[in-house]
Amino acid sequence: MRFAVSPMWEVVAGFRLLVRSGTAHPVHRPWAVQVAPRVAAAGLDRGWLAELIPASGYLPHFLNPAPAGPAPALADELSALRAAPADVVRRELDHLRYHQGGRGTRLRALYADPPARLDRVAEEIETYWELALAPYWARIRAVLDADVFHRARQVAEHGAGHVFNSLHTALSWEGNALRLVHRTRPLSRKTAGAGLLLSPSVFLGPGLLTRMTPPDPPQLAYPARGSGSLWESRPVTASAAVAAVLGRSRTLLLTELESPASTTELAGRTGISAPGVSQHLTALRGAGLVTAHRAGRSVLYARTAVAESLLTAPSS
Repeated sequence: MRFAVSPMWEVVAGFRLLVRSGTAHPVHRPWAVQVAPRVAAAGLDRGWLAELIPASGYLPHFLNPAPAGPAPALADELSALRAAPADVVRRELDHLRYHQGGRGTRLRALYADPPARLDRVAEEIETYWELALAPYWARIRAVLDADVFHRARQVAEHGAGHVFNSLHTALSWEGNALRLVHRTRPLSRKTAGAGLLLSPSVFLGPGLLTRMTPPDPPQLAYPARGSGSLWESRPVTASAAVAAVLGRSRTLLLTELESPASTTELAGRTGISAPGVSQHLTALRGAGLVTAHRAGRSVLYARTAVAESLLTAPSS
C-alpha cells in the first residue's frame, strides 16, 4: 500500500465539481467564483473535458494513470495519458457511452483516432491546470501533503487496518478483506494489480473514486482531511516584520495575494502603478515568494507556500 498526491485526480475531481455544482458549492465556492468565468471564457465548459467528465457516474480510467511515485508532476501524468493504448481508450469510451447513453462529437473523434486526439485532450488539461489549479496549487498541495503525513503516521502507530476504517464511512477492513459499500463486483488478488494506491483529493466531497485497471494497482481516491477549511482566509500576523525586510509595497502585494490576481487587479487594489507592481512581482518571483500562471491574455500571480509561512508566522 502506498500514497500518492496526483495532479490528475485534482483535475478530474475539480472539473467535475465545477460541472456539477459550479459556484453554488458550499465549501469550494470562493475558488469556483474565480475559476468558473476563466474556464467558460476559454471554452473548456464545452470542450474535451466536458464530454469526458460527466457530472456523475463513470469516469474513463485513462484520465488517471497510476502515479509512478509519491508526487508525480502533471507533465509525467500527461505523458502516461498520451501513451494510453488505443484499445484501452476505445473500451473505456464504450463503457462511458453505456453509462451516459450517447457520445458527443469530440468523443467520436477520440474513438476514431485515440493517439492523435489524446494530444488534444492533454493540451486542454494543461490549459485547465493553468487557469484553475496552478495558481492555487501551493495551498492545495499543503492540504494533500498534510493528509498523507497523517495517514502514514496512523499506519506506523496503529496499522493499515486502522487507516482503512478511518478513511471513509464506505470503506472497512474486515479480517483480511477490504470492503467498499455499493461495489457489487469483488476484486480478488488474482485479478487486481499488485498493492493498493491511495490518493487524497480536496475536490471529492463526500464520495470516493476508484480505478481498477490490472495490471496497475487498484487506485482509491478519497476526500483529504482539511479540505473544508481550504479557502478560509488566513490571518496575516507578521506583516510588519516582513515589511521591515521586503519593504512595505512588496509586503502589501503579498498580503493582497490571498487569492491569485493579475498585475492590473493588484494595481487597482493597492494604488501602486502597474509598472511598479510588475517590477515588485518580478523581484518576489525571483525570491520564490510568488508564482506566475498564464490565464488567457493575462497572467495570474499567486503566493507560494514560503510566502504563506512568512505572512502567517506568529509574532514573537
